[in-house]
Amino acid sequence: MMTPADELTVLLGARASTVEAVRQHHSHGESYHPPTMPDVVCFPESTVEVSEILKISQRHRVPVIPFGAGTSIEGQVNAIHGGITIDLSRMNRIVRISAEDLDSTVEAGVTRSQLNHKANGTGLMFSVDPGADATLGGMASTRASGTTSVRYGTMRENVLGLTVVLADGRVIRSGSRARKSSAGYDLTHLFLGAEGTLGVITELTLRLHPLPEAVAAAVCAFDTLEGAIQTVIEIIQLGIPAARMELLDEKAMEAVNRRSGTTYAVASTLFFEFHGASERHVSDHAAMAEALAVEHGGRGFQWATRLEGREKLWHARHEAYYASLALRPGAKGWTTDVCVPISRLAECILQAKQDHADAPFPITMVSHAGDGNFHLIYVLDGSSAPELAAAQRLSGQLVERALAMGGTCTGEHGIGTGKLGYMAAEHGAALDTMRSIKRALDPENRMNPGKMIAL
Repeated sequence: MMTPADELTVLLGARASTVEAVRQHHSHGESYHPPTMPDVVCFPESTVEVSEILKISQRHRVPVIPFGAGTSIEGQVNAIHGGITIDLSRMNRIVRISAEDLDSTVEAGVTRSQLNHKANGTGLMFSVDPGADATLGGMASTRASGTTSVRYGTMRENVLGLTVVLADGRVIRSGSRARKSSAGYDLTHLFLGAEGTLGVITELTLRLHPLPEAVAAAVCAFDTLEGAIQTVIEIIQLGIPAARMELLDEKAMEAVNRRSGTTYAVASTLFFEFHGASERHVSDHAAMAEALAVEHGGRGFQWATRLEGREKLWHARHEAYYASLALRPGAKGWTTDVCVPISRLAECILQAKQDHADAPFPITMVSHAGDGNFHLIYVLDGSSAPELAAAQRLSGQLVERALAMGGTCTGEHGIGTGKLGYMAAEHGAALDTMRSIKRALDPENRMNPGKMIAL
């Protein structure tokens, strides 16, 4: 009798690999979670091939784990029960871009930078920017967001439709290119954030946005963390259309300066970006934001209006995670991901800092302040049981506080295995409904088992 690897080799030839180095590469994302290898890694080039892989999985009752760029950080791509990893990176075709309709259809392995490079000549952009150059299928699977979500929304707002291969190999298409519809269940949003536990996303139709005519970025250091967050709250309340508002604490700023060679003040700091139809439009809104910042202890804006300066500024912000790890060479990153109502953000961060004051490892804080989402980056020794235990305890305290404030255990990183234990506390009886959906679409629990929902 043929094994799954034998059947996959017949189907894909050399694009079905059991080479240990390939399996090892697909055994982990970018986090502290210990790697666990799949038995075979497949590199399909079409939805039809993905469908055939799922049928082989069904015949042999082996797990399937979708894999994009491997940038997830809650263990979503780890093959904790072995099985078949489906690497979608070769499904990287941009099917079409419609400038008239402001949308695009792409295969799941296309990265956000590839789409933006292609769309640039049309005057359009794909807005969701999680920092890493993730695949769009992976971003949909974790319902990703990022620095620009305060203005343009997350993957939830920017995915119009999907092509999905179900556990038994059936192919379905959800949504449409219409801007609104009242027809049927909203299956598109069911699969968004499902982390491959309900099916494999192979194609997406995405909303695009016009490139702004004028852009300006700025950095502002604050005397206090509370002052920085109050500035963000008032900018939102007054309707000032900031495109990005990112908050870093003093420890994160110290790390960024070391990594990027910048000379920013080592203080609680906001990174801003403003988009508009004209330079006057941008400058007026930025001046309003700066005035608010000064009222709350801001030390004035350092401007970056040219493309080169803006790219340098945002490169420094996006390097915050790796800059944090560099504080302790060889360390692993454990990144918390709570999100609370913006009115509770300062309280939640300050209480968390008190709780973490005696932590046995360095900690930095970065926040998508305009969304109420913040991350504490624990820079720890991944082989140290005491440090891992301390991280688990502190992270759990933080999640409990966020839930008590009406928030969530994860604003954008997803559940995977890392946040699995908090699903009951957050969702209560609704978790049983999620289990019912999982059993209906994946009765054998083959689709990325052990992630998202414990059956």
